[in-house]
Amino acid sequence: MAREVTHEERGPAVLDDDDKGDDGLIFVCQCGLSDTKPLCDGSHKATADEEDGVVYKYADDDPDGERREVGELAAEGE
Repeated sequence: MAREVTHEERGPAVLDDDDKGDDGLIFVCQCGLSDTKPLCDGSHKATADEEDGVVYKYADDDPDGERREVGELAAEGE
């Protein structure tokens, strides 16, 4: 499984002690759907039933948005 995600940021995110949860850990989003990027907000739960070998796109990169299968990712610049 994979998903196409639109990123608009142009620089790094700086994390510090304020980003730590009650357990002292920092959870970084890897699914690309979090509203609190770069931090995880649990949005990855929407991806639980994605099939291996399929690329998905969520409308507006919203885990509650319509999910569709994408044939292939567009090449950079297209």
